[in-house]
Amino acid sequence: MKNRVNPWVMVLLAVLLLAAMAGSCLLGAADIKAADIMQSPIFWRLRLPRVLMSVLVGAVLSVCGAAYQSIFRNPLTDPYVLGVSSGASLGAAVAILLGLEAVAWGVGGMALAAALATVWLIYRIASIGNRMHTTTLLLTGVCLTLLISALISFLMVLNQEKMDSIIFWTMGSFGSSSWNDVAVLAPVAALGIGVVLWYGRDLNLLLAGSEAAKSMGCEVEKVKRVLLLATTLMVAFAVSSCGVIGFVGLIVPHAVRLVAGPDNRRVVPYSMLCGALFVLVCDTLARYVLRPSELPVGSLTSMVGAPLFIYLLYRNKKGY
Repeated sequence: MKNRVNPWVMVLLAVLLLAAMAGSCLLGAADIKAADIMQSPIFWRLRLPRVLMSVLVGAVLSVCGAAYQSIFRNPLTDPYVLGVSSGASLGAAVAILLGLEAVAWGVGGMALAAALATVWLIYRIASIGNRMHTTTLLLTGVCLTLLISALISFLMVLNQEKMDSIIFWTMGSFGSSSWNDVAVLAPVAALGIGVVLWYGRDLNLLLAGSEAAKSMGCEVEKVKRVLLLATTLMVAFAVSSCGVIGFVGLIVPHAVRLVAGPDNRRVVPYSMLCGALFVLVCDTLARYVLRPSELPVGSLTSMVGAPLFIYLLYRNKKGY
């Protein structure tokens, strides 16, 4: 039982998440009484899809962060390390410059295509035969991320009238979330998270290194490919729908691992619920604190996550 999920912890996290979702639906620029919420168009058209999107994105980023940290055997790895966010940002920037903001999934579609193309290019560069070298993947991802960031800066300098729109998108926001976004992301998230949960034992074996994992019966290359494909698709769809939301995939699984131990059969499901709760709370604060204006949720997750992560590192520095 020691390595299995504690059902009471899952129930507690689920109850906290549901309570936070209910509270988030009541808070915003316009006050809605609990008695009138079921008849409110604001609830059905704006707040409920936004709440669901924040929950889905938080769960996706946290689960992917937990998987990446095990695949790359590095607790400082996040879901954007393979260039998904930079590729999506470049696609979104190009779409904004082309005036596709008014087109359904114009910006999101370009962001998704560019994110997937970037990751495909990184895989092609880093793969040797049928093997993927994680160190080469990381280095290639870092280099392409820097190159794409330079291209985005160049585009913004040449088109300064669109600079604010591009910057706001890259900071992340659920302000334009709709039921269509939920319908697109939900099945991708469900399938991808299911795959990561299924390979929980293999993620544990990968922590011991490729050779040790092989000796214990893990099909290392197959597991890496399946997990990287599932997590990449999840992150790409998440980023294309709401922009770049930083620190979630880094801080949440890392914090869960410090509390619950390294076993991914616990870390992944706990991270899923904790990440959903973290992003939901941050998004609620982002749209409520300065109402009727709102903060980009990505900037708020970074402001909260960075100091918390530094504190966790300081508190556990002897372990490193």
